[in-house]
Amino acid sequence: MREIVEGVWNTLTESSPGPFELTGTEDVLPGQYRVAAAATASIAAATLAAGEMLRLRDIEPGVVTADTRHAAAAFRSEQLLRVAGVGAEPVWAPLSGDYRAADGWVRLHANYPRHEAAICWGLGVPGSREAVEKAVAGRSAREVEHAVVTAGGAAAELRSPSDWAAHPQGEAVASLPLVSLEPVDAAPKRTLFYSDRPLGGIRVLELTHVLAGPVAGRVLAAHGADVLHVGAAHLPRVEALVRDTNQGKRSTFVALDTEGGRARLKKLISRADVLVQSFRPGALARIGFGPSELASLRPGLVIADLSAYGWEGPWARRRGFDSLVQMSSGLAFGDPPAPLPVQALDHATGWLTAAAVLTALRRQVTDGGTWRARLSLAGTGRWLDSLGRKDPAAVDVEFDDLLEEADSGYGRLTRVRMAGGLPGAQPHWEFGTRLPGVDKPTWTP
Repeated sequence: MREIVEGVWNTLTESSPGPFELTGTEDVLPGQYRVAAAATASIAAATLAAGEMLRLRDIEPGVVTADTRHAAAAFRSEQLLRVAGVGAEPVWAPLSGDYRAADGWVRLHANYPRHEAAICWGLGVPGSREAVEKAVAGRSAREVEHAVVTAGGAAAELRSPSDWAAHPQGEAVASLPLVSLEPVDAAPKRTLFYSDRPLGGIRVLELTHVLAGPVAGRVLAAHGADVLHVGAAHLPRVEALVRDTNQGKRSTFVALDTEGGRARLKKLISRADVLVQSFRPGALARIGFGPSELASLRPGLVIADLSAYGWEGPWARRRGFDSLVQMSSGLAFGDPPAPLPVQALDHATGWLTAAAVLTALRRQVTDGGTWRARLSLAGTGRWLDSLGRKDPAAVDVEFDDLLEEADSGYGRLTRVRMAGGLPGAQPHWEFGTRLPGVDKPTWTP
């Protein structure tokens, strides 16, 4: 696992990491893929990057630590969350799931009303599981995928790893780095104000949903950033995920489909230090917030763009989620499909995004410039696949000692304690999850 951490760090910085220690074994999660190793490495990379920010503040970070059992808990945090002692409700909608087609398998995503409607419209069926199963069974998996995606929905045929490698989008993903970190424009060097935390005084604007982007913001909040999550009152949410991933963040609503909302967003960006966004590639640019416009609005901004299938190739703009990318890329290949034991692509991409943001902030302090990081779930999946295989057996693991309680807008939470050890400034959240939209769309003084 040390080599994996060193490889990620070299991708981010083209250098060797500071001192770190890894503990635990990989059998804390089942399955043939090295998910625990990827989890531990991505957590270690983000924590090491936070340590480098401490060095800029003349604080010795100490030896960074990451443990496989704690990493496994962090990657299943939404499953372990409790509200007043009660576990979260299922996150999957009735029509979401794997369906047997005439020649294989296809997965449909229906967690949002518009995606459920696209399934029904694309397949020409009413909104019942039985009707969808019957429609899918009579068609090829690729035909179902095409019909649902064309209707504006989210679907993925189960492909083999070799089929994905030969697919134009698989080839595009293979040509991209795990993390792209590049300067966008010139800007003065950043001055850090006094803080005893890596991201004290740093303002992070988060325009994300579901899991990968919110996980990134949650990590940044745990290292001291003022994170403001921006949503919209009219858009649906998966509350179980919101309760888990919005730890330590403020939450506001801004309607980006209105002129007033876009004007409000411009004001927020003009005073932000970081923007993390998971809109489909090109979506923000179409409403006036492309990289060049962002660089003009806030010289020195660090921009982190997350996507499902990468920023190049024919599927660059395609809707996608962790479970769908696993199907498309062959990670879930089997009969029936064999998904990863956790939403590993989402969680790992979130932690790697936090590492990229922290690295870009350090470069902004030392070199100046406006920086852009780009990552994708498919890219993270390719990285996971490259780590090799392990014995699929797993041991029974208890996580109770890794849980803590906190007050929140939803009631008393039992949550997974922030992973990653940083002796110079142990990461933690200042407060629990706030209810969506309760904060004003402004920065705190």
